[in-house]
Amino acid sequence: MTSTPHHPDLRSQLETLTTEAFRPELAEIDQSPTLDIARVMNGEDAAVAAAVAEQLPEIAAAVDAVAARMARGGRLIYAGAGTAGRLGVLDASECPPTFNTAPGQVVGLIAGGAEAMVTSVEGAEDSAELARADLDALGLTADDSVVGVSASGRTPYAVGAVEHARARGALTVGLACNRGSALAAAAEHGVEVVTGPELITGSTRLKAGTAQKLVLNMISTITMIRLGKTYGNLMVDVRASNEKLRARSRRIVALATGAPDDAIERALTATDGEVKHAILTLLADVDGPTAARLLEDSGGHLRAALAAARG
Repeated sequence: MTSTPHHPDLRSQLETLTTEAFRPELAEIDQSPTLDIARVMNGEDAAVAAAVAEQLPEIAAAVDAVAARMARGGRLIYAGAGTAGRLGVLDASECPPTFNTAPGQVVGLIAGGAEAMVTSVEGAEDSAELARADLDALGLTADDSVVGVSASGRTPYAVGAVEHARARGALTVGLACNRGSALAAAAEHGVEVVTGPELITGSTRLKAGTAQKLVLNMISTITMIRLGKTYGNLMVDVRASNEKLRARSRRIVALATGAPDDAIERALTATDGEVKHAILTLLADVDGPTAARLLEDSGGHLRAALAAARG
């Protein structure tokens, strides 16, 4: 296992990071009224979107590269420790119900495994070897994309994941919240959202965590848009796995087609509840099997399938 830095070395490293900087002007915040503390936190959070905005060209380039790999059958894999790892697992877990992604198409790896989602796993974030083992267990290929996530940009697990993935020919993205980070340098696409010192010194689940959530939202959502998982801004690949989602499916078909309720019910019945297929049967006046064939020929892109049906 890779050795971890001695405490004095690690302390000197942390002191150079803006995410770890101490803010003397907040040294008395524990004596402030609750509403005042809430106002300060709210003001801090308001600056996060602007920090993300500065990295939009880098984010967009990374998204286009990820989408190109996924269109070839590759996977999107997040790798991080602690808060960063949990955010990756969260984003990955929300892709199947939102975009009907296949099992294992979007994966969240967290240092220490499932246990680390709810409790701290001693030393897991300090192991680059653990990251390599986790990626090898997935059978990493050159079509996959690995996004290392770390507020500090120095976490060995995240850096190790990106280095190993890049050596295997996979696409790599390094998302950090400090400039000049080892993580961004190790990746093909570096994204450094500099959110500055935290309200509570070193508590990077705050602004840095919010920034990471915003960027992961962009990576997964825009990638899925590029892959044809939406029609306009409608979730046409939604998986109707509960009553709320079944109701949402009917509403999406209604918004896309303007069809009456009885026609929507017939279309969803004819297509086994597949929203995208139901929309195509209504807009192109085709039956369920024809809609399925058109969508398969168009790689799942509804607009292209509609154009083919009408042409």
